[in-house]
Amino acid sequence: MATQAPSLAASLAASPSRPIRPHDAQSERGNPHWIRVEDERELDSIPGEDGWPLVGTTFQLLADPIGFGKRMRAKHGDVYRTRGFGRRQIILIGPDANELVLFDRDKIFSSEQGWGPVLNLLFPRGLMLMDFAAHRADRKALSIAFKPEPMRHYCDQLNVDIARGVEAWGEGPRKFYPAIKALTLQTAATSFLGLPFGPEADRLNKAFVDMVQAAVAPIRRPLPFTAMGRGYAGRQLMVEYFTGLLRERRANPGPDMFSQFALARRENSGDDEDGELLPEDVVVDHMIFLMMAAHDTITSSFTTLIWHLAKNPDWQEKLRAEARAAAGGDGVPLAFDALGKLDLAEMAMKEALRIMPPVPSTPRRALKDFTFRGFRIPAGTDVDVSASAVHADPVLWPDPDRFDPLRFTPEAVAARHKYAWIPYGGGAHMCLGLHFATMQTKLLVHHILTRYRVEVEPGYAPTWQPWPIPKPRDGLSVKFVRLV
Repeated sequence: MATQAPSLAASLAASPSRPIRPHDAQSERGNPHWIRVEDERELDSIPGEDGWPLVGTTFQLLADPIGFGKRMRAKHGDVYRTRGFGRRQIILIGPDANELVLFDRDKIFSSEQGWGPVLNLLFPRGLMLMDFAAHRADRKALSIAFKPEPMRHYCDQLNVDIARGVEAWGEGPRKFYPAIKALTLQTAATSFLGLPFGPEADRLNKAFVDMVQAAVAPIRRPLPFTAMGRGYAGRQLMVEYFTGLLRERRANPGPDMFSQFALARRENSGDDEDGELLPEDVVVDHMIFLMMAAHDTITSSFTTLIWHLAKNPDWQEKLRAEARAAAGGDGVPLAFDALGKLDLAEMAMKEALRIMPPVPSTPRRALKDFTFRGFRIPAGTDVDVSASAVHADPVLWPDPDRFDPLRFTPEAVAARHKYAWIPYGGGAHMCLGLHFATMQTKLLVHHILTRYRVEVEPGYAPTWQPWPIPKPRDGLSVKFVRLV
């Protein structure tokens, strides 16, 4: 079995018996090393539903993924079968399921073959779409961008960008989601790319939005005027933009993250200095994926956090007091060495990630037969674990809808199953940028809460689009009140 997600071009170098099409990158035809269940009747013994002819349960899932999952779990238990996007999947729910699949002690599960049918046309060769030795090699090469000295630089730059951005908001009513989305894109540009976004910002933001929305589009071919067509066009724009920028960074590197990636080398005989530079197209694919992950997931999780802090002014005041003490004043830069003093902010962030995980479910594909809770699941089966289901389980999280950052005190964490909380995944595929995300969240908390009190109207309850990355449908109406 091949262990590296191939390039898009390599994926499409499949059987020449009929013309190769772009969307073959998402299928076994374009990836002959992917495996499938030899006889899907082997899955009939697992309780569940195949849904309607042709479309299966796809539209039920898209209409209300959280509600659909709750109904299926209530009816069929913690192991059940569905059929979405033309494929049968087995859903495994529980901390033990999360540990089995994400920690993957026995190398049973492929992340490439799990995410590939969803993302391979849009984000090929992102770290999430790689397995085993190839994944380890590229992850190690890219990890240089998250070492202490680069992180100090990012912290300094984020302080400047976030302070300027939130100061410009001013007091009064505001739709928070588009405001924070624009700010996180700008901070990603300066910290990751080493440049401010100019007129191209709107085009690149739209490309990111189109690519993410295309991930769950029912029509999986990049046809004109479809979500997948728009997503594929967005990817092409991104490739052109980042390829040009990569060549500039290799000629004139700076302290930004993209320069770190541009100079990253694969290990050769145990010496990073002797290894070859990552190929140009590989760096571009990694950068597109990481920009999306950092931009959209932080936007989602921080919007959730602000919503709950606005509803819980007592917690908002606790975080404000902590930030003031750590930084030594209102609206001043928060030093890198002071980040560790924001324990309450980190607990509040973790609670927001529990309530609304930015990645609600995680797909894998079984490379070997395995047994879970008495069910035999054959090689080639698509298997999902659900962060949203486990994070809302009242057995693990009493009164799960209540915002309570004290669930994440060291004592509470030690008493809970390690895989009861999985917003960053787990095992070898644990989010590479989780420390960056934590740092950016703390800086946002500090710069917003030491300038403004955030309020919402009594009784206001926005609805949320749960997939592919959660966001409030109305943008989240808040009011900023300038602190005296």
